[in-house]
Amino acid sequence: MKTIALFGGSFDPPHLGHFSVVYALLGIKEIDEIIVMPTYLNPFKDNSFAPAELRLKWLSVIFAKYKKVTVSDFEVKQNKKVPTLVTVENLHKTYENIYLIIGADNLQNLNSWHGYNELQKYVTFMVANRGNIEIPEAYEELNVSVNISSSALREEMQKEMLCEVNADEIVQYYKHTKNKKHN
Repeated sequence: MKTIALFGGSFDPPHLGHFSVVYALLGIKEIDEIIVMPTYLNPFKDNSFAPAELRLKWLSVIFAKYKKVTVSDFEVKQNKKVPTLVTVENLHKTYENIYLIIGADNLQNLNSWHGYNELQKYVTFMVANRGNIEIPEAYEELNVSVNISSSALREEMQKEMLCEVNADEIVQYYKHTKNKKHN
């Protein structure tokens, strides 16, 4: 039975912090496949800055050369907010062992996620460290050294914080979008 790691999020924009999480997962031999799952719209947000299809495309380009990484369009195709539990239940039809990758910044509101108690039955939580946030022993820790915030990056786009393969396109998109909002 295959063991997968599910790494979901808005990826708005995808950056080196996200890449470092996937790269760290590639080094864990128990994980057979990494599924990167961009949301159509984060269940806790009212909008995204970049459209879901564009974020999906950017991620597909970033991870194209990694055989163990699949960028899934499942949530994007739903064309609505999709709770993590729905995605996990769908994956559970094919995979028995699922690591759910979350950032340490999500720990404070994790129990407010839709179906959190049910979700715990399906997954093993693996928490990517972020800043000085303490990770409880009940969770597996994923050690990553890149600490970048998508929201801070949208405010001040820094090309060096993006994956080189499509950094120019991402910078241009957000600069153009930001200029439109200020005019």
